[in-house]
Amino acid sequence: MLGNKKIMGDNIQFFMDRAGIERRDFAKAIGVPYSSLTDWLNGRTYPRIDKIERMAKYFGIEKADLVEDRNRKAAASVRIPVYSRVAAGIPLEASGEVVDYEEIPEALSRSGEYFGLRVVGDSMEPKISDGDTIIVRKQETAEPGEVIVATVNGSDACVKRLKTFEGGIMLISTNPAYEPITYTQEEVERLPVRIVGKVVELRAKF
Repeated sequence: MLGNKKIMGDNIQFFMDRAGIERRDFAKAIGVPYSSLTDWLNGRTYPRIDKIERMAKYFGIEKADLVEDRNRKAAASVRIPVYSRVAAGIPLEASGEVVDYEEIPEALSRSGEYFGLRVVGDSMEPKISDGDTIIVRKQETAEPGEVIVATVNGSDACVKRLKTFEGGIMLISTNPAYEPITYTQEEVERLPVRIVGKVVELRAKF
């Protein structure tokens, strides 16, 4: 069992690093005390199945990816395109030039449709920088606090952190030089504001 605890802790840390999320933010995102997450990471305790399911859903992976030893699993991967832009109302294949390709684990690819996007601008500094590549799972909804790719009023997609409140949403930059942008529910529907996908991994240019 102690070995299983260590494998679990190592796997959680691996997927946290891949998603670029800090301990406190991750604990808050999955609704557990910071101390509990720390115990899991240090191999002191083992999370309950409902918490494993919650973490797997957050990372967009299978529960087995958290439970099993990654070093013993086959290193199968799937190649996905990285786009220079994502335009509103246009299929990905036609929205922008493919500037690169990235590989994602086969297990991850089974959980949805994925693409890469080359980041432009510094609004998500310091974690996501101009020229970085983000791995995105295509989806039209997201949970508060998640980093998303969204289109607004027919413009190219932007990368922001999502916040919801009664009667609307807010798109937040992590760079304090940029003010949050608030939209009422009426504006979300009229402009429109559309979620294209959820960012599941950062692949920095350096």
